[in-house]
Amino acid sequence: MNLLFSNDRRGEYPPTVYAEQVPPLPPFAPLQGETRATVAIVGGGYTGLSAALHLAERGIDCVLLEAHRVGFGASGRNGGQIGSGQRLDVEEMEALVGRDRARIFWNMAEDAKRLTRDLAARAGVPVRDGVAHAFRKPAELDAARRHIDHLAQHYDYDQIEALSPDAFGALIPSPAYQGGELDHGAGHLNPLALALGMARLAQQAGAVIHENSHVHHIAFARDATAKTIVQTGSGRVICDHVVLAGNGYLGGLSPQVAARVMPINNFVVATPPLGAQARQVASRQIAVHDTKFVVNYWRLDDEGRLIFGGGENVSYRFPSDIAAKVRKPLAQIYPALADVPFTHAWGGTLAITMNRLPCFLRPAPNALSASGFSGHGVALATLAGRQMADAVAGQAVGFDAMAALPTSRFPGGEMLRFPLLVAGMSWFALRDRLGI
Repeated sequence: MNLLFSNDRRGEYPPTVYAEQVPPLPPFAPLQGETRATVAIVGGGYTGLSAALHLAERGIDCVLLEAHRVGFGASGRNGGQIGSGQRLDVEEMEALVGRDRARIFWNMAEDAKRLTRDLAARAGVPVRDGVAHAFRKPAELDAARRHIDHLAQHYDYDQIEALSPDAFGALIPSPAYQGGELDHGAGHLNPLALALGMARLAQQAGAVIHENSHVHHIAFARDATAKTIVQTGSGRVICDHVVLAGNGYLGGLSPQVAARVMPINNFVVATPPLGAQARQVASRQIAVHDTKFVVNYWRLDDEGRLIFGGGENVSYRFPSDIAAKVRKPLAQIYPALADVPFTHAWGGTLAITMNRLPCFLRPAPNALSASGFSGHGVALATLAGRQMADAVAGQAVGFDAMAALPTSRFPGGEMLRFPLLVAGMSWFALRDRLGI
């Protein structure tokens, strides 16, 4: 069973509120027959679209192949948060690679935010400032204050404000949290609008985009002088380089990537515009996420809707009642909104790694892959596309720095890694329920 076609209609956007808010682009024609390009890109989300845009702006001819519509996957249905840093805190990064290299990765993530904001501005997509981190335990606030001081002292970042329980309650009126922090340098946006805007920019720059062009096989080059053949159901691309940008939907196209990057499903709902009731969610139009392992995340959009994400499963299938699955954590956070109606409920597939850091690989000669953004991909995936474009052009410093990070295989081999991940996720979900 293929995750690309397990839960969605072929060639159609899922029933998200974003798909109603953003006018679709005219369809890009499917690939027909044989074509040649310097670079073939597999996947039309942030990573692939960014790669296509930056390659085209360098004058490098490229063909992007998307199985459905551009922005169809996680890029068009996520929570829209542009977070700071890598998926691991800088203290964890320092323990992994030392402070000097941790500073490199922090600066890289700051570059990712700037790039994403710049592309959003070019595409006419508004970005709203402010992402709050909600703490479930008092000790988390003490740790946050130390973290904020550490960032200011060693990383020159002073955009995060610690909030006492009373101050955080004034910002986020929920009984579920014991204080928090507000990152004024982070932001949020309509994620599908960003993806479609990037597609327009890429096409204008000269990239060739084909939708409804499912890549089912890649014959990778055996050496750097050979060609790679990327095969769809109705055509193929013969290319010098291939960029793998499928993330959770990459499937088995590269066993090396599949061993290190695991797809999981996440679920989101949207309410009608709340009007005055929006004050029960937040006193400002910010985005929020909490400290659960199975994280809850939400924001108020420009229409005053609550867009709330919560709950995961590790399966090919979405649950039959997504709304009921997400309503439970929403009601725990906002009891007064327990019965608020939903206008939309949808699921999507992202990808995680063992250590929650992105997996950058060269799976074959002249092949580049970046995936496994672990829920932190709006900015980092966009930067990854540019880094792969740079690497194709011979400037691989950024890509190679990310590729040097450890990316362990999931245990159990091809047969057992999926059941073991299910067991592990169930354990952490139990810890969340017990408040551990």
